[in-house]
Amino acid sequence: MRFKNLSQLKRPELLTITLGSLPQHILMAEYARDKAFKISELVRMIFEESFEWYGFTLANQDHPELIVDIGLPKNDMNLQDYTTLGSEGIAAYQESLAEDVIINGWIHSHGALNYKHFSHTDEKNHLTVLDFVAARTRRPLTKKEIAIQDLVLLEKDRFVEKDMEKGSVSLITDGPITEAKIMETVYGSFCYSIVIGDEGWHEQEIHYKERGILSGHTTVGSKAADIEFVDTDRSFSRNDISALSEDIKEKIKPHTDPSPEVVERM
Repeated sequence: MRFKNLSQLKRPELLTITLGSLPQHILMAEYARDKAFKISELVRMIFEESFEWYGFTLANQDHPELIVDIGLPKNDMNLQDYTTLGSEGIAAYQESLAEDVIINGWIHSHGALNYKHFSHTDEKNHLTVLDFVAARTRRPLTKKEIAIQDLVLLEKDRFVEKDMEKGSVSLITDGPITEAKIMETVYGSFCYSIVIGDEGWHEQEIHYKERGILSGHTTVGSKAADIEFVDTDRSFSRNDISALSEDIKEKIKPHTDPSPEVVERM
């Protein structure tokens, strides 16, 4: 058989069955939004200057898509134009939460900066958070056929050692089989990333990770996302604000004169 051109040489389409999906926009409680901007306001009041800070977006385990609260961990470093976080700090904060509460992303402030986008440092932080929260936001997305050349089908107790030399993959069954498809589950995870500014602006992204359970093939991506604010009938009281102020004094430590090592990292 002759082919007029290579476009006629097409691989057969592999079978894919959809099982679920990952969020395409962010759901956030109005309470969580108000708390984030209140933290920035209190930082300015307490330290008499605007500083970057970071926290974690929190969700209930049975509804991981909805941000219901903002968690404020002990920040590693707070500068006027720089903040950083580490995986150990994320793990420690998750351990402090109730069993039914999970971290589903992170949020940070650019303070009074006029830079209304994620920075290069933020991009590194995104991956740190995604790697940690992936197990808690994981869900099956598809069943996907794995293309295997030279799949050899063998019957239990009816093959010899020489048969194992054949093919790239051997499938041993308890009965005779003439045809088989190998299907793997592809799991997907997500985390939210939100940046806010003292002027009231915000920008947000969703970061994704997909991994085949058999092949181990992993892809990571992100997209800018719209955000929808949800009324959860929760609001601030004076006691809440007072407690948040004490939390800020304890966990946010501004560095007004960073060391040369810190400047190098920036």
